[in-house]
Amino acid sequence: MADEQPNRFAVSEQFRFIGRTFTEYRWLFDLALSDLAGQSILDCAAGPASFTATATQIGADVTAVDPTYGQPVETLEEICQDAVEKTLAQLQEKTDLFVWERYGDVETRGRHLRSAYERFLADYSQHSGRYIPAALPDLPFDSDRFDLALSANFLFLYDDRLDLDFHLDSLRELARVAGEVRIFPLASLDAERSEYVDPVVDQLESEGYGTEFQRVPYEFQPGVTEMLVVSDSQ
Repeated sequence: MADEQPNRFAVSEQFRFIGRTFTEYRWLFDLALSDLAGQSILDCAAGPASFTATATQIGADVTAVDPTYGQPVETLEEICQDAVEKTLAQLQEKTDLFVWERYGDVETRGRHLRSAYERFLADYSQHSGRYIPAALPDLPFDSDRFDLALSANFLFLYDDRLDLDFHLDSLRELARVAGEVRIFPLASLDAERSEYVDPVVDQLESEGYGTEFQRVPYEFQPGVTEMLVVSDSQ
């Protein structure tokens, strides 16, 4: 993936193009509104999340990155609809594997997914400059461009597809461009803690990065309630 420009349709199939709402981001990353206003924020890989659109309205300067961007709104809408349908079908078959306190049921979860991508598409159609078609571990930004970088449901989720070197390179890159990096979740698709979390943290600490595990007010995979916070090396 780092060696050549990926086919964006292939990427969206390998890593399903779904996003979260602004409210869900606040849960995932334990964000207060005071964490956002006046801050320069990177969302990577953002997918069709509505965070950029909503956070911008409350005074944050947000840039979203995803390799699937750069396509017409109509194409992205088709990709979003297909991704949500597939996700909900899987959730319906495996409801007992998830915690439903926040959502109640699959139908409500689906409303969140659709609300996120509908808000994203509306903003993307009017402010495409906020949405940069790029991919980890190589980001097209100057060092220290952002105050905060957020990465949801990508790193540590796909142990079967992304190796240790990819995780290390990606976190170093996020820490290069942002003063603070927050990653959630720290579990792979099977809800087990990613095998890469501890070796990544050990290596980053040996290189001088600050790392901290913080509990967040969100649980969908049972027991998965921690985010990793990484600060740039001094």
